[in-house]
Amino acid sequence: MAASVDGRGPHGPAPSEFPPPVDSVQEFIKRELDPEDERIDVGVVIVGGGPAGLACANRLLQLLADAPEVMERLGEVPVAVIEKGKSCGAHNLSGAMMRPSGLKALFPDLEPSAWPTYGTVDKDSVYWMLGPGVAMPLKPTPPPFRNHGNYMVSVAELSRWLADKAEEAGAYILTETSAQQLLVTDGVVRGVRSGDKGRGKEGEPLGNFEPGSDVTARATVLAEGTWGHLTGAAIREFALAEHREPQVWALGVKEVWEVPKPLERVIHTLGWPLRYGAKWHEFGGSWIYPMGSERVSIGFVVGLDYTDATVSPHDLLQQFKTSKLVRRILDGGKRVSWGAKAIPEGGYWAMPKLSARGVVLCGDSAGMVNVPVLKGIHYAIHSGILAAETIFEALKAGRPDFSGYERRVEDSLIGQELYQSRNMKQPFGRGFFVGGAVSSAMTISKGRFPNGRWPNHRDADAPMTLAGKAGDYPKPDGKYIFDKLSSVFVSGNATRDDAPNHIRVRRQVPREIAETWRWMCPAGVYEIPDDAPQSGPVDVIVNYTNCVQCGAITAKGGRLTPPEGGDGPLYTVT
Repeated sequence: MAASVDGRGPHGPAPSEFPPPVDSVQEFIKRELDPEDERIDVGVVIVGGGPAGLACANRLLQLLADAPEVMERLGEVPVAVIEKGKSCGAHNLSGAMMRPSGLKALFPDLEPSAWPTYGTVDKDSVYWMLGPGVAMPLKPTPPPFRNHGNYMVSVAELSRWLADKAEEAGAYILTETSAQQLLVTDGVVRGVRSGDKGRGKEGEPLGNFEPGSDVTARATVLAEGTWGHLTGAAIREFALAEHREPQVWALGVKEVWEVPKPLERVIHTLGWPLRYGAKWHEFGGSWIYPMGSERVSIGFVVGLDYTDATVSPHDLLQQFKTSKLVRRILDGGKRVSWGAKAIPEGGYWAMPKLSARGVVLCGDSAGMVNVPVLKGIHYAIHSGILAAETIFEALKAGRPDFSGYERRVEDSLIGQELYQSRNMKQPFGRGFFVGGAVSSAMTISKGRFPNGRWPNHRDADAPMTLAGKAGDYPKPDGKYIFDKLSSVFVSGNATRDDAPNHIRVRRQVPREIAETWRWMCPAGVYEIPDDAPQSGPVDVIVNYTNCVQCGAITAKGGRLTPPEGGDGPLYTVT
């Protein structure tokens, strides 16, 4: 068989060769507004009740409190937040060791003791895993993994706290509400269309059917998080990604454990159970963070440009837990939470243009994650603050031009830090050791060496082969090693069985592609019939009610579209 063009080994089919049946611009943009008496008119509409959207709401209301004339012009609902989860934070998941700069900027009068955190940790350890029994410490701790002064948080809890603050300040928060379409007329974003509720599997209205509404606004903030479908529609409609690199992604799977003895350090690992060779294209690692004295956060992250169809981030986490290092920490404990989420890893060169007429992009929607230091929450908060300040100045002046937001972000620590790490992920396409050496040089030189712009390759373009990684995974025992379906149950997923399907994939694809989706999905959404042929085209079964909306399928050849509001997981401590 021929080698692939980028040297990744035997050439198999790529997911991008089997695009899903969806057209973002046609389906997710509405070009005619409903009659005025049928609309919901608000001042500013924010899509997404995570750290970015809620930081924006809080900062905007702080500014409006000192400008009553602007507040009055925005009407009865000056700021509305639309969140598709059952509550703010219900779909939020991260490591998360948070840098404090965002909350300090947002609430300068609040002491850190008032924040919803588990405090700081002064000890860091990084291990190079050579196998389940060998963890070699890297000393001194590499700079990207130093977390002194950072705060351990649950991003789900953080979002609920930010939502409470925003509501106290006057925000109107609509939970269990999906934003289905972007309202665009005359080249200007006018707000969003909320999704229908109460439709059946075939889209038919049920007895409890409620149609969506046009929510019109003077400014629209897209803070949807990973793989926001409205963000994707806006990027295409307004050509926001021209001359940018394609976004690339990783998938993180996380568990929270109650443990009998406290963990007194922050731990990261590299290496096993991932493979080192360039042909595998496996990039990622783990974290183990203390959450106070009684809980531990453990997770594994894998870049989604790997080439072995049987790579499974969920099962890699289970395999990682068989190591002596992890067993010493979790022994005698109990798993209390689980979840999964895709992470944008394209960095500086993959960030789209951040505004168009009537709209701005914030946080993960805009790819604001610093891969080498594993940080993004403070960027989300800072971007929400900067968006609010830009929007406020524009509304005050009566000229809704938000183009200054781009310069604000570029001049902030977001732009400065992401520029320093602008070529950090790309070298790992040449293998673990070469990538590690090049990225170390970039860290030491703060991005000055090696210079230039290194290209990204779309995750879905990676040719997939059946290379046998699945043979390494441990069998679930229901106590320490868990299967996917029991994990979905722990997530609090409550998607109703008769809801419409919100996942788009080609239903007949080569075996390699079907296996890619089956193994990749942490929630067991994709299945292959037992009687399917071992080679050639196979049918794909989509168990969409299992979906925890991690977004990985969109990176690897399918498309996650908005479910009915309130469906999906109910994360509490992730």
